[in-house]
Amino acid sequence: MRNHPVIVEVPAKINLALGVAPLGADNFHELITIFHAVSLFDTVTAKPSSSGVTLTIEGEGAKWLPVNDSNLAVKAAKLLAKHHGVEPRVDLHIEKRIPVSGGMAGGSADAAGTLIACDRLWETNSSREELESLAAQLGSDVTFSLHGGTALGSGRGQLITSVITTGEYHWVIALAEGGLSTPKVYSEFDRMQAVLRSGPPRIPSQLLLALRTGDSRELGAELSNDLEPAALSLMPSLRKTLEIGRDLGAMGAMVSGSGPTCVFLARSHDDAVNLAASLSGAGVCRSVRIAAGPAVTRVVSD
Repeated sequence: MRNHPVIVEVPAKINLALGVAPLGADNFHELITIFHAVSLFDTVTAKPSSSGVTLTIEGEGAKWLPVNDSNLAVKAAKLLAKHHGVEPRVDLHIEKRIPVSGGMAGGSADAAGTLIACDRLWETNSSREELESLAAQLGSDVTFSLHGGTALGSGRGQLITSVITTGEYHWVIALAEGGLSTPKVYSEFDRMQAVLRSGPPRIPSQLLLALRTGDSRELGAELSNDLEPAALSLMPSLRKTLEIGRDLGAMGAMVSGSGPTCVFLARSHDDAVNLAASLSGAGVCRSVRIAAGPAVTRVVSD
C-alpha cells in the first residue's frame, strides 16, 4: 500500500441520446445510449487506513448521502479488495459537485473514482478489463465513468464503445427543486409504454454523425431521451424549464437521464454564460451550472 493519498477527479455524465426498450422478461430494460462526460467533477481521495473502509462526503447534496455500506463508493472499495484478496483498508473522502439525484450519474462517478483510487493506493495494478468488469457489477453507468469522454452504451449501459467526437460542446445545466427517483421514472415509463407499445431503441446514427463532424446545431436537433415523457409526467414543472431554455436560444434542450436536471446546448462558452444567467433570472430552476464536454476521468495526485 502506498503511504500517501491518491486523488481522482471524475466527471458527471449526460445522455445525448437515451433509447430504452420495454421491460424485458428479466425485469431489466435494454438501452442504447450516447454517454457524454461534462466538466462537473466529483473528487475522490483515498488515504491509507489501518483498518476498514471509512467514508466522508462534503459539497453538493452531501447531507442526503449515506456513508455506510449502502454507498456505492464503499461497495466499490470492498469489491476491488475482494477481487484481489487484499484487506479493504482505506479512508475515502468525496467532494461533490455533481448534482445528487439529478440524472447525471454522481454515485456512479464516485464508485468509478474509488475503483481507480483504491487500485493505485493498494498497488493492485488491475487491468482495464478487470476494472470494467468490476464496474459493471456495481451499476450501468460506472463502466463509462471509469474513462469519461463520449461513448456508445448498450445492454444495460455497461457495454461501452468509444465514439469519435470533434470539438468541444458547451452546456447549461439547470438543477430542479427536489429530485426524481430513478425507479419511479422507469415505472412511469413502463406504464406509458403499455399504451404506446414502441419497439426496441435504435442507434442514433444522425447524432453520431453530428459528433463526428462537430456540428453543434445538428447535435442540438438530435438530442433525445425516451425517459423524458415519464420525467415530465412526474414533474410537470420541467416543461416550463425546457420551454424557456429553448426560447432563450438553446440549440437543444432535454431532461438528463431520469431527471430532474435539464440540460441545454449553447453555441459557445459566452452564450452558455448568458443563457445560464437568463435561466437563473427566470426562476424556473433551483440553480444553474456551466460545463463543457467531452471531459475525462483523471488521476490528479498519486
